[in-house]
Amino acid sequence: MKLTLKIWRQEDANAKGKMVTYPIDGIEGDMSFLEMLDVLNEGLVAKGEEPVEFDHDCREGICGTCSLQINGEPHGPDRLVTTCQLHMRKFNDGDTIVIEPFRAKAFPVIKDLVVDRTSFDRIQQAGGYVSVNTSGNTIDANSIPVNKHDADESFNAATCIGCGACVAACKNASAMLFTSAKVSQYALLPQGQVEATERVQNMVRQMDLEGFGNCSNTGACEIECPKGISLENIARMNREYMSATSKG
Repeated sequence: MKLTLKIWRQEDANAKGKMVTYPIDGIEGDMSFLEMLDVLNEGLVAKGEEPVEFDHDCREGICGTCSLQINGEPHGPDRLVTTCQLHMRKFNDGDTIVIEPFRAKAFPVIKDLVVDRTSFDRIQQAGGYVSVNTSGNTIDANSIPVNKHDADESFNAATCIGCGACVAACKNASAMLFTSAKVSQYALLPQGQVEATERVQNMVRQMDLEGFGNCSNTGACEIECPKGISLENIARMNREYMSATSKG
């Protein structure tokens, strides 16, 4: 395939960025999107030009670091996949592909397509943990009965990889889906009840401090989430928050 890539280039966090056009040839449908960018960068390096900076790690849809805005969609035109799992067969010969970093105040651009998502880390650190002693004092997991529906819902919430697609998809750049997933995975289990009241208040407070917007109620976050995290988690977090604040 021959493609035209329009890529956001930005020298650093303080520089003014711009879109730069790159023609590319020899792209095969079985290549992943990141492999296509690798081919581009190999060509740029061979010509003595600066390669395009982009994040990646596992390339298996697990780490969430490869997040890109592709033709206006987080992770591109496919569903339930990360950018590294997106294959070039989703595009046609001669296509023009616009590639940008995720756009959000709380995700400042570091360079080119790389953004700083440590705001998610700080939300997690505010309450995404349990204080139950699980080291040196272990007990059989089956000794604590957990409703199967609750266990399944907790597991589903825990599949969130913190990629930030929910933020990029939301017109208000809201982190409600991410935060609610992290709250839900503990709120549904007995081990998470010890800090339940403080957890939801602290994580929501940190979310607001980071500059994320309010939930837009459009549902774009769930649609673009590569792990299909449900909007039900936002409703659950709202209930947890109301319960926690009513306790004083």
